[in-house]
Amino acid sequence: MASGPASAQDLPSFAQARASHPVSDLQLLDRRGEPLQTLRVDATRRVLPWVPLEQMSPSLLRAMLLSEDQRFYEHSGVDWSAVAASAWANLWNTRTRGASTVTMQLAGLLDEDLARRGGRSLMQKLGQAWVAGRLEKRWTKAQILEGYLNRVPLRGELIGVPAAAQALFGKRPAGLDARESAMLSAMLRGPNASPETIAARACGVLRAMAQRCDGLNDEVGAVLRRKALTLADAPQWAPHYARLALRADGPPAQRSSLDATWQRVAVQSLRRHLAELSGRQVEDGAVVALDNASGEVRVWVGSSGSQLSEAAQVDHVLARRQPGSTLKPFLYELAIERRLITAASLLDDSPTQVATAAGLYLPQNYDKQYRGWISARAALGNSLNVPAVRLGLMLTPEAVFERLNALGLQLPETGGFYGPSLALGSADVTLLSLTNAYRALANGGRYADVALPGALPGAGPRDALKAGKDGKASKNLKGLRGGREAAAGRQVADAKASFIVGDMLADNNARALTFGLSSALALPFPASVKTGTSKDMRDNWCVGWSSRFTVGVWVGNSSGEAMQQVSGVSGAAPVWREVMLALHAGRVPGAVQPPAGLVAQDTRFDGGQEPPRREWFVAGTEQAVIRPAGTPVALSNPTDGAIYALDPDIPPAAQRLRFSHEGRLAQGTAGWRLDGRLIGRGASVDWLPMPGRHELALLDGRGQVLQQVRFEVRGAGLRAPSGLRTRPQAAAARPAPG
Repeated sequence: MASGPASAQDLPSFAQARASHPVSDLQLLDRRGEPLQTLRVDATRRVLPWVPLEQMSPSLLRAMLLSEDQRFYEHSGVDWSAVAASAWANLWNTRTRGASTVTMQLAGLLDEDLARRGGRSLMQKLGQAWVAGRLEKRWTKAQILEGYLNRVPLRGELIGVPAAAQALFGKRPAGLDARESAMLSAMLRGPNASPETIAARACGVLRAMAQRCDGLNDEVGAVLRRKALTLADAPQWAPHYARLALRADGPPAQRSSLDATWQRVAVQSLRRHLAELSGRQVEDGAVVALDNASGEVRVWVGSSGSQLSEAAQVDHVLARRQPGSTLKPFLYELAIERRLITAASLLDDSPTQVATAAGLYLPQNYDKQYRGWISARAALGNSLNVPAVRLGLMLTPEAVFERLNALGLQLPETGGFYGPSLALGSADVTLLSLTNAYRALANGGRYADVALPGALPGAGPRDALKAGKDGKASKNLKGLRGGREAAAGRQVADAKASFIVGDMLADNNARALTFGLSSALALPFPASVKTGTSKDMRDNWCVGWSSRFTVGVWVGNSSGEAMQQVSGVSGAAPVWREVMLALHAGRVPGAVQPPAGLVAQDTRFDGGQEPPRREWFVAGTEQAVIRPAGTPVALSNPTDGAIYALDPDIPPAAQRLRFSHEGRLAQGTAGWRLDGRLIGRGASVDWLPMPGRHELALLDGRGQVLQQVRFEVRGAGLRAPSGLRTRPQAAAARPAPG
């Protein structure tokens, strides 16, 4: 037996209907309640948040009642005079306005059974009339009007006056004028009627309101011909974070930890700076800012936007990219923690070659220059590659790998897989995880997860938008979500070593060789910062912190295409600077306080490598005078790629080739390995040249390869062209041009 209309008890109360109003667009609010982003989660309907009756235009209320229910305030749910008129007209096939009142229509919208059966039969009308009578007893007239205007279907996908007003006229319901109100009221009786029909009905309403209809046909046609119905006043500042944070089962407006002011600054700064780099083959970028104490996200910019990027939907905060030199601070922290070096230790910045399973690895500095002995402070500040690689080998790639993963970088391979290049950022990381790892340094080596929204990735709005189908976002967020354990955190790095590295990164003088004294990295308050550029200029990074916030910026191309002459200091650093200044506007952050167990010591360099200074040391490692462990060692003869031609007129014994190096080893004497065989030790070795191609390796006292070159000897049977034959000098052959 079919069920009848809903009972009075089955009808929702006004409060229940308003609370359960099913919106199609969720709104992300900042931490103070300011709207940041509107995100659509229902592609089939457009329903905006409930609008109170007092925020509806008086013209709209008048036009709607003139069109739909002129005796609304006189009947108790059913207009029996209209019913009689409609029945009489049906008998004589006369067209009149329908007999359904606003209350009856709302009853059909609220009662699922009536809405499902629909139609205009007598029994269905009676069912609506019965429910309307019950509704009039439970709701006030104002509540009925309010519910109807928020629930009634209008043009196409638009449900309710709030959605129709914004989509069709770019206004809120309170701003609708008489002509716009007449158009909407005309759509109530035929949502998908032709423009001519709507214009005719709207004109009738306007005349009843003592208004003129001049030009109405054109106005209606223009409104209905709009191809893209966009919502007016819909903020679009944080689309990627909205997809991550908003819950489909949550309220229409949901508060987040973002700060609207800082979010806008970051978005505008990123877009403006990328526009200034136009012509240098760079279009994408991302920014994230974390509160050091709570781990809450204050800024999350996932893309530069559709006007600049072809990958605007990609959240580059969560995309994995090579971080370049931004991993170096973690190496230095670990080396200081293990007391292998101090900030004043002199490191060897000279050419080196590292034998790996894949062949020789030849690290070079960014500017292709070498500084010889240089302090750890200056080596890190100036982002020198060779000292970092040597340091990584001293620690071992596996130890570096384990520390980076303990800091949440989630490297998928092993230390052996990355090898010595891990020191220079050969592994892929996300901007979010890297920034949070820097936050650990800012917090004295204490790691804690980012305080992200609790909804799991892949649930809620992200499903509706079909985002993250490959699961990469979920994988890249694993282990980064905040919770009870995240708030407490865990000690990963040493607090003393973390402070020293932070002090090194905040030293503007220490980075002057590479960046100068007035770069974008120099702020008017204490801040530690590091830039990075990946291989072939595919990625730019700038990550740094104050005592209050940690900010990370990435600039590059989502496609992986190389940029043109864009480095970390010219690409990401200017955006980092603007965001940091905005975060601290009006409140200068204090300096990070040193933990117990540190000693400030006046230090000088015995060889005059750097000016005297006051340096921080872990207690027990302080030194007043710094001396190099040796002199940087490098091959002086032969040079890589040299070609030697033997003279057939000179005895072979008089054409010996002398292998020699510059500098002094800290321990032991140099060894010489030619074509895999040790041929001698010492500062130099004379060798009787043999025709062919050869490989010479310079070894340290422990047998480790310091440098390796290839050269060629051309036999005496082949006379060199005139002017190219070498002449022996000091019992050593000279290279001939090749």
